[in-house]
Amino acid sequence: LSFGGNVTYDFQRSRTWKHSITPFQLTFNTLQSTTARFDSITIANPTLALSLSNQFIPAMNYTLTYDNARMRRRHQLWWETSFTSAGNVTSLIYAAFGKGLNEKDKKLLNSPYAQFLKMTSEIRATLKIANKHYLATRFMGGVLWSYGNHTVPPYSEQFYIGGANSIRAFGVRGIGPGSYNPAESSYSYLDQVGNIRFECNMEYRFPIVANLFGAVFLDAGNVWLTKEDPARPGGRFQWKNFGKELALGTGAGLRYDLEFLVIRFDVGVGL
Repeated sequence: LSFGGNVTYDFQRSRTWKHSITPFQLTFNTLQSTTARFDSITIANPTLALSLSNQFIPAMNYTLTYDNARMRRRHQLWWETSFTSAGNVTSLIYAAFGKGLNEKDKKLLNSPYAQFLKMTSEIRATLKIANKHYLATRFMGGVLWSYGNHTVPPYSEQFYIGGANSIRAFGVRGIGPGSYNPAESSYSYLDQVGNIRFECNMEYRFPIVANLFGAVFLDAGNVWLTKEDPARPGGRFQWKNFGKELALGTGAGLRYDLEFLVIRFDVGVGL
């Protein structure tokens, strides 16, 4: 069970730039009950067990967004970057009351609070080649660094990849981390998350008839770990392996544009 709340202030100084500041965000993750089967899975995957344990997440966030869609330009660009800091102010407050910054398992509401820094950035560019012919590109990256009071980030904050809005030739959590290839199991996908994410997509869209469009696409990406994990060999990020550890998929699809909604149908093939 995950619940909480936040206070966010949004302001827009121009037609293209938007700022969003969240000085106060609290999330509480609690594991209400488990079954014997669940316990057997977490015993076999201790990192997963730690990331699913009760955690209190006091965080602050800042998001910057650029969107020139309102300018009605030939080429459209959307860019969003987000920074999140969790547990650091709480750690300073504890330090002021005599708790050392390096002490572990300090608690709020009887649960260890998470402490991490997270940054994500995503760019989408749509280039108009000719009338109703478009080349759409997307680049997305993220880094999550957990430290201090709880060195494993909450499961809900970790990155995963694959699925209809990601690398379409692979299922959700069907890739990574790195070159890690889990043993075939109904639950192996649970461990396919990471602290680093890179993803890119390219899609060519063309008209077929009326509001029906066709598309061909190429997707690439993966997630990685920032530290070695004996349970997931090959998962740590290394520059020398970056190229060969990128999952690659291609495919084709249909787009039915209702103006307020686009219905997609894609078929992907993993390369």
